[in-house]
Amino acid sequence: MNRTAMILAAGLGTRLKELTKDKPKALVEVAGKTLLERNIENLLDHGFDTIIVNIHHFGNQIIEFVEKHHYDANIYISDERGCLMDTGGGIVQALPYFHDTQAVLVHNVDILSDVDLRSYYDGFIRSDDDAWLLTQDRSTTRKLLFNEEDLLIGWRNLKDEQYKWVNGIQSEYKELAFNGMHIFKPALFEAYPLQRYSIIDLYLELAQQHRIRSKEIQPKFWFDIGKIEDFGRIHSFFTSHL
Repeated sequence: MNRTAMILAAGLGTRLKELTKDKPKALVEVAGKTLLERNIENLLDHGFDTIIVNIHHFGNQIIEFVEKHHYDANIYISDERGCLMDTGGGIVQALPYFHDTQAVLVHNVDILSDVDLRSYYDGFIRSDDDAWLLTQDRSTTRKLLFNEEDLLIGWRNLKDEQYKWVNGIQSEYKELAFNGMHIFKPALFEAYPLQRYSIIDLYLELAQQHRIRSKEIQPKFWFDIGKIEDFGRIHSFFTSHL
């Protein structure tokens, strides 16, 4: 089976402070390897042979990195240096790269985990769903809301108690955290014009008429390299364990 993935690497990385003052977040090193390198190698290990990487902040450095490394995969660049498209708009811009694939796995470049990506991708292909959001029961201020069938019905911000509902207010739901990984059928986004979107807002809109389902993961490790305060702990983990 041909497997297609997209690595979201266009973020500014401002929360990593001095680590991204002269490079993109994707090229920050954890235990001797860049985040981009770790993600590409992980995707290759799980059987992905087509990888799209979007770029913005210090994007030329990512292009040079990909050209320098000869990976056994087709790697394409979706260039957002002219305009950062956000997590949803970046997918819409990259749609031409997905024309001959059944599904696309999207993976944030700042997520490192041991999730079995091949298994989830292949399981999605066999399903009747339009998208799977990989979720986890962990502490975070923003939660996705799902019904008893694991279908997306809303979103909640725990800080200000703001809610966004798919089809009206619901009284019963489970709250799960989004893990920076999701799988979708490319046709799901084809009707959207090219502009900036949040992927969560797109999924909340799409869930009105499509099957957007949670798939809860139970990894041995999962890290979000989002804040400088967490970097030392994560670096130590990979230095000692992998």
